[in-house]
Amino acid sequence: MTSTYHPRPITPTALKELRDRDDAGRPMYPYVDEEGGAPLRCCLRLSDVGDRIALVSYAPLRRWAARTGAEPGAYDEQGPVFIHAQDCGGPAPDGTGYPWARPGALRAFRRYDNRGRIIGGRMVELPEHADASFDRAFTEAFADPDTAQVHVRAVEYGCYHFCVDRP
Repeated sequence: MTSTYHPRPITPTALKELRDRDDAGRPMYPYVDEEGGAPLRCCLRLSDVGDRIALVSYAPLRRWAARTGAEPGAYDEQGPVFIHAQDCGGPAPDGTGYPWARPGALRAFRRYDNRGRIIGGRMVELPEHADASFDRAFTEAFADPDTAQVHVRAVEYGCYHFCVDRP
């Protein structure tokens, strides 16, 4: 299935910076993934056994605000994300669907306005046909004309997965 909305990975510029120092100011500590299955925010796929990856602190709203002039205030937050330790080329150009859309998973859809303030959210338990559920949640979020961006997070750990900008 082809998704209606387009999940955005972490930008190449941000990745380059995160591979030097993350958004908490710490250096990257890469390691070889011996298990696989880590959700990589650089290419929106799961890691393979043997991939060289790192867990870094990322502040998606802060970086978006720096590009747009928004002032998120207290809504600025940072958290852990997995990335490849070196350039991976990003998502496959023919990628379809939403990453990490496994049935039964709980996802939070947080809506932000153009100032970077949270203006609503919704929790969704992903059904068997998860892509359609993602499409419905994004359509609902962007029905509010004040929604500029939606962040998708895992409810279980609060991890940032990806964002979708207003189409």
